[in-house]
Parts: sequence; C-alpha cells; structure tokens
Amino acid sequence: MAKYLVIGSYTAAGAAGLLKEGGTARLAAGKAAVASVGGTLETLYWGFGSDDFYALVDVPDHAAATAASLKLSSSGAFSSLRSVPLMTAEDLDAAAKLSPAFRAPGA
Repeated sequence: MAKYLVIGSYTAAGAAGLLKEGGTARLAAGKAAVASVGGTLETLYWGFGSDDFYALVDVPDHAAATAASLKLSSSGAFSSLRSVPLMTAEDLDAAAKLSPAFRAPGA
C-alpha cells in the first residue's frame, strides 16, 4: 500500500458545499471515495489559512492515488490539491542503498 498526505483548499463552491453538508458528511464521502479505489482514509482534519484540509490516505498503488486525485481535481470543488507520497524508514533505507549516476551541470 502507498501512503499519501493529501492537502487541499476549497473553491467558493466547495466551501459552500461543506457548509451545507457539514464535516461528518464530507468525511463519509472522503472515506467512500478512497475505498472506491481500494484504499482507506486514515484521518481527515480541517484547518484554516492557506490550506483547508489535511488527509492521510492509504491506497494500493500510485495508479489508485492518481485516479482519485484526477476525480477530485475535476470536480471543481478544490482550488488546490496536493498529494505528497510518504515513505517509511525502510523505504528510505532502500533508497539510500541505490547509487544513481549523476553529473552536476558544468562538472
């Protein structure tokens, strides 16, 4: 499973929908959306400022995350939506063992 931090901001229409339906209804909708691609919505928090919500999701793979992101983005309810892939300590250990070939510009 791939874990993501999803951060987003609502459009005016999205915020109006949230006010109309309430947080618990949107939490249920978020859980259903993530479940529809085989994942789980672990937690959802709302904030204020430049970002309106923060969600932690676990999905089967990057394709499932991309499908969910495209569906949400195309809804018009969000002015911004970012998905940040999260790695475990073991993921980082595996990455540290790789040695990519790279030459810096001008080197």
